[in-house]
Amino acid sequence: MVENKAEEYSQQDLQDMLKIYYKRLFPRNSFFRWLTYSHTEPSIFQNREFSFTLADEVYIRYLSYENLNEFENDLFAKNPFKIDIGAVMTIRPKDHRVGNVQPTQRELVFDIDMTDYDEVRTCCSGADVCQKCWKFMVIACRILDESLREDFNFEHILWVFSGRRGIHCWVCDKIARHLDNKNRNAVAEYLNLFTSQNSTSRVSLPGDRMHHSMKRAHRIVEAYFDEICLNDQNIFGSSEGRKKLLELIQDENTRKELEKSIMSVEAGDSKTVWDIVKRYVIANRNVKKLKFLIEEIQMSILCPRLDISVSKTANHLLKAPFCVHPKTGKVCVPFNPSAVSKFDPTTVPKLRQLLIEVDQFDKKDEENGSEKSRIALTYRKTAMYKSVIIFEEFLRKLESSHKNAGTKLEISDAKMEF
Repeated sequence: MVENKAEEYSQQDLQDMLKIYYKRLFPRNSFFRWLTYSHTEPSIFQNREFSFTLADEVYIRYLSYENLNEFENDLFAKNPFKIDIGAVMTIRPKDHRVGNVQPTQRELVFDIDMTDYDEVRTCCSGADVCQKCWKFMVIACRILDESLREDFNFEHILWVFSGRRGIHCWVCDKIARHLDNKNRNAVAEYLNLFTSQNSTSRVSLPGDRMHHSMKRAHRIVEAYFDEICLNDQNIFGSSEGRKKLLELIQDENTRKELEKSIMSVEAGDSKTVWDIVKRYVIANRNVKKLKFLIEEIQMSILCPRLDISVSKTANHLLKAPFCVHPKTGKVCVPFNPSAVSKFDPTTVPKLRQLLIEVDQFDKKDEENGSEKSRIALTYRKTAMYKSVIIFEEFLRKLESSHKNAGTKLEISDAKMEF
């Protein structure tokens, strides 16, 4: 079931609510700990670019701060509708008019948007998202997370719900942060499983053997295929879905032979359509060009659809964790990739409800004769608590790795098989 219409606010309402949110709920200390990387290099934070989007779409780039206190003061003064995080620069970004500003390091980031699945999802479209189409994000997260960890030995990976319809991934290992654009591009291309041909994007599996990364991705995809494609989305139940299926078949003769039988199946019956394709492939299993046809179709529908332009260069800005999406009112919360299938985008903490919880907390303290909560961070008493705990655990492991600097991992040549 799709959520009710997204929460809309007047700009003044949102600005007033954000004043409370940034002072009482936004985990500023943890945010600072993350972006200083255990205080090993002060310039990591001081030379970091931030951007704020204010009311009326006013966009301010090249913001930078000496310390947490300066960041907090500007945050409270401006109450941005959105915060974006950029790269660590050669000089302070606020001095960009007087010097050459170039990125020196930046987390390796990935962005996956649900709208890129609109051609294969039928439950929702556009900005809407429900538990059924969230399964596309589950698969994307699982495939990317396993590949980043197993193929590149990355450990410190932060996954964040975008606040509306997608997910962001921040790879924070030191070696990832110091990748140049050439290597960022190589990693992005390695993880992008799609190729484009005649305006159709598909996953192609040439040759006699599947690469180990493709086998791993297909294992994840296959486990979800029937549930998503034949049941939840009923993708092949419509003529449009069947045409899309045929477009994914590269061999023209195979496509023509299957078209008549597929298009004649009763509307709404995805299972019969898929059974026809599988029987055809089994009957022609010795035909080399059909060897991986089933796998190609499954992966073309369900594999991650990356916006690789976000990942290819170090100077791309990305929305910060714990922002509030102004259209939905949802907080951009971190989630645990091992529990991504249990994450529910329809129950993410919302700004209005969080402020109600803060107010209830304040009233309780007043009844007990205490005023402490009026100046204290109170996320521990709200629906945000679980998300902050996930972030804190990520930070704990990240900071522990800095203490054990002598055991830093390196990416071996054998792992860098692009």
